[in-house]
Amino acid sequence: MLDRVSAVLYRRRVAVLWVSAVAVVLAWIGGLGVEHRLVHGGFSDPGAQSARAERLVAEHFPAAGDDLVLLLSGTTSVDSAEMTSLGTALTRHAARIPGVRQATSYWTAGRAPALRSRDGAIGLVTLSLSGDEDDRAKTAGRVLPDVRRHAPGLTVLAAGPAQVQSEVGARTAHDLLLAEAIAAPITLVLLLLVFGGAVAATLPLVIALLSVLMSRAVLNALAGAVPISVYSMNSTTSLGLGLAIDYSLFVLARFREELRAGATVREALGPTVRRAGRTVAFSALTVALSLVALLVFPQFFLRSFAYGGIAVVLSAAAGAVLVLPALLAVVGHRVDRYDVFARLRGPAGPTGPPENGRWYRFALAVTRHPLLYGGGAVLLLAVLASPFPRVSAGLFDDRSLPASAQVHRATQLLRDRFDADALGTVPVVVEGVRPGAVEPYARALSAVPDVRRVTAAPGSYVAGHRVRGPGRAASADSDSTRVASVSGDTRVTLVTVVSGVEQDSAAGTRLVRRLREVAAPAGATVSVGGRAAEVQDSTAAVARATPAAIGIVVGASLLLLFLFTGSVLMPVKALVLNTLSLSATFGAMVYVFQEGHLSFLVGSPAHTGTLDATIPILTFCVAFGLSMDYEVFLLARIRERYLLTGDNTESVAFGLQHTGRIITAAAVLVAAVLFVFSVSGVTMLKLLGVGLALAVVLDATLVRAVLVPSFMRLAGRANWWAPAPLRRLHDRVGPREDTGAPDMPRAARAARAARASRAARAGVPPGPPTPGP
Repeated sequence: MLDRVSAVLYRRRVAVLWVSAVAVVLAWIGGLGVEHRLVHGGFSDPGAQSARAERLVAEHFPAAGDDLVLLLSGTTSVDSAEMTSLGTALTRHAARIPGVRQATSYWTAGRAPALRSRDGAIGLVTLSLSGDEDDRAKTAGRVLPDVRRHAPGLTVLAAGPAQVQSEVGARTAHDLLLAEAIAAPITLVLLLLVFGGAVAATLPLVIALLSVLMSRAVLNALAGAVPISVYSMNSTTSLGLGLAIDYSLFVLARFREELRAGATVREALGPTVRRAGRTVAFSALTVALSLVALLVFPQFFLRSFAYGGIAVVLSAAAGAVLVLPALLAVVGHRVDRYDVFARLRGPAGPTGPPENGRWYRFALAVTRHPLLYGGGAVLLLAVLASPFPRVSAGLFDDRSLPASAQVHRATQLLRDRFDADALGTVPVVVEGVRPGAVEPYARALSAVPDVRRVTAAPGSYVAGHRVRGPGRAASADSDSTRVASVSGDTRVTLVTVVSGVEQDSAAGTRLVRRLREVAAPAGATVSVGGRAAEVQDSTAAVARATPAAIGIVVGASLLLLFLFTGSVLMPVKALVLNTLSLSATFGAMVYVFQEGHLSFLVGSPAHTGTLDATIPILTFCVAFGLSMDYEVFLLARIRERYLLTGDNTESVAFGLQHTGRIITAAAVLVAAVLFVFSVSGVTMLKLLGVGLALAVVLDATLVRAVLVPSFMRLAGRANWWAPAPLRRLHDRVGPREDTGAPDMPRAARAARAARASRAARAGVPPGPPTPGP
């Protein structure tokens, strides 16, 4: 079938390119405005107890919300007449800003001590915002500039979760543009150096453009039905660029190899599409199925990467298998023109017998001493992986931004100059019981360690009806319990727990666990909310879904590699080695980003003692797919050679000689694109980019160049073994090699048939049970 496809692509090459051009234009039109339809947030589990508490507080008690916290300071104390007048006026103005439901301040809430800094220099205004997480972040982006315009002579800073989301989103958009501006010239130089010639270097960019525009159109279409994270678009763009380079490099290398062997352009397209195209198709399917695993998570931040990633992977593969051969048919032998780095780059590929190649000789050296080389690589990866057991999961907060960021400075002031009340409130919503039944429960909550007091929010509302107006808050050392409730059939009670620990801390998470262990009133439904509860629920949701995600990735990889190779051992080997390299990557992430060691190497990120819970699983799915990418590339050439010779060691050396340079070049290009994210001031983005870049480098060097040859040398002919039932299954459903393929010499086909006959008589297959790609 692929031979027929290559023939059609050659004959109809101009038509294929015109259709591709129309598809690019339509995709560009379909992706217009996508950036305005993407939303903030998506890191929490919408079905969790903390999310329910947030919805109930927003619906029934808007005055209790502190989505946005304004810090006001002037030249006098907050208790002065001047500051009282300015603070009161500013609070009333803030309450009238669209998107603000309620505004409460030190000056309008009876001078509550929790809203005043210990030195009396700063007063707080707390704002409850309407809408979902995205709406609140957008409102926060408008509030601070508006308030500053109406506060001459005052210093105004903003903190709170909505402000964190707003500034992280804005900083991410800025840093991604900066990263792309840095990556573009680096990528272009590397493309010229690796691909050899301006013509060849341009071809992957065409495929990348096609895949990126298609993914933008898909995201734009999906944004009308499901929430899509703002962080997904640029990251999938980087993934599309990397995969387009990977696939184009592999296809282009095979095309050049055939041309150098004396084939015409038409003859070269046959094996290029049949062999390289099939390898690309299997590789893309493996990456896409790895990304499917992200759909099992409830956080739409992760699901968004699945939507965009699958679209960009399949688009890049289609471009490399269908559009690139048509371009090569048009370009032909001119593909090597304008090679400005010819002398520096060296030969574009193998120009003589394989045994003369550096990668061939290196592979033979590894296979002569497999335990020495393989054991050393395993030891190094184990050392890198050793910090991984110390991983501690959390969610990003203000410290994900640089210390110079406005929200980081504001939140640090809350930590340093205010009582714990400012950062330590936990809303507890009780449903289904009368107010009198809640009081014993509230007293039990006040007895929990690290709880300073239990109180009701000033100005409580239920179903839009005000049931308690603002009043003077309890003093900091008060043990009083005040409950806001509503009579009638609808009974919703808000109890606010004021703790002595910060929410964004391990102590805050422990406090939430203790609060949830307190027995609820009989017949009541209790929802504990707040930042610490959100962190606990989100990390728990990731932990619950991770086994299913790993199962999807592992199952899909084992199945596809079996179909690709016809071997039982090869898929298991790939799984073990990929797990080892990813463990090393995660260990390095813990060591640098969680614990702060060697952080200067990646721009000195602020470390909080945790890793964002969503980033390791995202790194796992993407990096595992990319690792299988290189595994398929290498095994394709090893197996092709083994079918012809039956020599396991020589086939490994041959495969590494013909793919070592390609895989290394692809890994360098992909790592360069990803590593530029280290310039970002957002730790989450820096962590993702550096983690993926490290995973790619480790996989292309230690795993593909050392561990794979070592393992295959030790396994010998068992590499290609499969039990008889699976062998018969592969005969029926696995891909087959056309024994009449024009690129296979007659003598080689006869030799292979003779080996198969001898193996059948002996009961041992000399290679894979069926011819394969």
